Amino acid sequence: RRHLPLQTWPESINQVNKTALLTWMKETGIDLVQINGQRRYGGPPPGWVGDAPPTGSEVFIGKLPQDVYEDTLIPLFQSVGKLYEFRLMMTFSGLNRGFAYAKYGSRHSAKVAVSALNNFEVRKGCSILVCKSTEKCELSMDGLAASLSRKHLEVLLQEAAEGILSVTLYPSPFQKRAQLAVLKYSSHRAAAMAKKSLMEGNKRISEEDLRVEWLKPDLKQKLRCSEEKPSVTWLTRGKCPGSPKEVHAPLSPVLGKALELLDALCRRRRLGTPLFFTKCVQVNRNGWLRFWCQVVIPGHPVPLSGFTWVRQDMAGASGHDKAKDMLAMQVLSVLGES
Repeated sequence: RRHLPLQTWPESINQVNKTALLTWMKETGIDLVQINGQRRYGGPPPGWVGDAPPTGSEVFIGKLPQDVYEDTLIPLFQSVGKLYEFRLMMTFSGLNRGFAYAKYGSRHSAKVAVSALNNFEVRKGCSILVCKSTEKCELSMDGLAASLSRKHLEVLLQEAAEGILSVTLYPSPFQKRAQLAVLKYSSHRAAAMAKKSLMEGNKRISEEDLRVEWLKPDLKQKLRCSEEKPSVTWLTRGKCPGSPKEVHAPLSPVLGKALELLDALCRRRRLGTPLFFTKCVQVNRNGWLRFWCQVVIPGHPVPLSGFTWVRQDMAGASGHDKAKDMLAMQVLSVLGES
């Protein structure tokens, strides 16, 4: 942790913008702290009263000119709502890395920021991207002893850091006679603190070095595929093959129109055209098809993916189209539109 001194920036980097930032810091009394490649304001800011904002209060800011700094960005993002924290990703040269994160005091303020500032020109010809941030709350921990039980691990994790919500154990895909745990936390901050604590070593959990990382999407998919029981997360009605019970829930009015609604939403928010990928990974003799689906939205920070079961009808939409529609319905929910 270090405060921002003038000498940390090479003299060749844009002197005018550098001087403007330092003058602004002096005039406003705002303190910027640089930690591990990011410069941070707040978290909490001076005078903050109450708890940290809930999940969903953060926005991702992309397509930034690399010589635009907090003296321009913080006032801009404060103009639409009360900021709790602002993080600008930095290079060693003193330029920004082209993206930042702004966390607001509420989800509503974050939505207002997306609506008001997406495609805003911070400089002539330079429009920025502003969208909902996908806050990571899950870790993977590999190298656990095969004899370690989930209940015992939960107790040890609760002692190591706060905020643990769930623990799922799998046979390690990378090590023989070892387990991998997926840990879900209450917030990104709780997960980050736990990650730091676990990476520093916890001999009560394991005498061996553990590999603790943010849960990667491809690993998450691999672990889901390894599960014996099919996922029923997206099943809205009917009997899922392999599932012991039937799920009775009214069909969503969005289902069947989700692709059109998602396309319209992406046009409205200028996120680009959604690109879908589907693959049938399992066929059930009763006519059920299991699909892996992924959608890539150019203006969204990460692809969204998952598994779903659909029923293959003799007429009408294909299984691929139905799977896309199911995924589109989930994406609308993630983007706050259903």
